Amino acid sequence: MLDAVRVEDIMFLDIETVPQEASFENVTPELQVLWDKKSAYFRAEDESAADVYGRAGIYAEFGKIVCISVGVISARGGKRIFRVKSFAGDNEKVLLEDFGRMLNGFARDMHKNICGHNAKEFDFPYIARRMLINGVKLPPILDVAGKKPWEVKFMDTMDMWKFGDYKHYTSLNLLTTIFNIPSPKDDIDGSQVAQVFYEERDVERIARYCEKDVLATAQLFLRFKGEELIAEDAVEHA
Repeated sequence: MLDAVRVEDIMFLDIETVPQEASFENVTPELQVLWDKKSAYFRAEDESAADVYGRAGIYAEFGKIVCISVGVISARGGKRIFRVKSFAGDNEKVLLEDFGRMLNGFARDMHKNICGHNAKEFDFPYIARRMLINGVKLPPILDVAGKKPWEVKFMDTMDMWKFGDYKHYTSLNLLTTIFNIPSPKDDIDGSQVAQVFYEERDVERIARYCEKDVLATAQLFLRFKGEELIAEDAVEHA
């Protein structure tokens, strides 16, 4: 099936998320109660809702997006180029609006797809939910309600690696390692994003990390297709 997909028709993406507030004490009383109920399903008996608030960024109802990075492959002079761009900052609504406009332009062609790692379970629904919460109109490619499976333009490198095994989870870091792809985890990892955002206020660092994940996902997809990787000097930042 992958042989029928042109890499030029795919937008690779990744998101970085954080809890909506820097600390549990800053959360509204109503959401504190709801987080207490939500976190009761996974926290240890000796942990409180405040103790596990760092995990709130995983859930679209209690977290927010601070960066969406995207990348596309094109050809120039007989060489493949990977262009990557990030939408990042403190204002989530503006970030989502800017991303939505770009995604609408890309996906005008019905042959276009979006791809991420574990994106069907996380990135795509998270973006859609946060858009609705922020009053941002869903781009048609994300508005999958009522669509038939073959009409949904979602691709997922983890899904490809499962080969039908629905219980299987493999991290991007592990797959890049076994396929000899440069690791995107050479600076920070997902567990440190909230600290970098709230304590260091370094959105650019988060964007660089997110862009590395996007490139790694694209490289993994090329490996799955049995094609050459993108050269380090062929990556361009918009």
